[in-house]
Amino acid sequence: MTQHLTVVDHPLVQHKLTLMREADTSTNSFRRLLREISLLLAYEVTREMEMTTKTIQTPLCEMDAPVIAGKKMALVSILRAGNGLMDGILELIPAARVGFIGLYRDEETLQPVEYYNKLPQNMEDRLTIVVDPMLATGNSSVAAIDMVKKSGATDIRFLCLLASPEGVARMKEAHPDVPIITASLDERLNEQGYIVPGLGDAGDRMFGTK
Repeated sequence: MTQHLTVVDHPLVQHKLTLMREADTSTNSFRRLLREISLLLAYEVTREMEMTTKTIQTPLCEMDAPVIAGKKMALVSILRAGNGLMDGILELIPAARVGFIGLYRDEETLQPVEYYNKLPQNMEDRLTIVVDPMLATGNSSVAAIDMVKKSGATDIRFLCLLASPEGVARMKEAHPDVPIITASLDERLNEQGYIVPGLGDAGDRMFGTK
């Protein structure tokens, strides 16, 4: 992928995102909508996967048919909210290898603090998609991709539901080689580092913890 930022403006994505933004959307509906959007975003983020062919037998004849090349894709969730996007993508690509990076944001400094890191083997041979619903300050995303690169991965994409201009700029500065795929580029960050207009805290809304 050559573009640093891709905003997926498909009508279904935008309609479901609007429902998720609404403050009175229930936890159950929020989770369902996030899973549905993740399937649509996964279609976009995997658009340029490398292909090869293999010989198969159809009911009528033998043919050389297209298949995905190389090792299974790696899907890396930034805990905890990343799991909401990951679950939907795994429905589409169930053979993907899965990794987890645990980061939380220090509410005073807005800097990420690592508490967990478990990634698949042979990352250097895999397309790696890092997922987190919100690209806000960009600090957590940059830290997570730092870890993914240290594991050997070189073909990396970042998938999020919402992005702020500040987060996109931070990512472009730190990781210009990592394309960002999102459903919306929102207006700005507020003083607390939340995306505006946004949809609140994705993890809290997904798990009903607030």
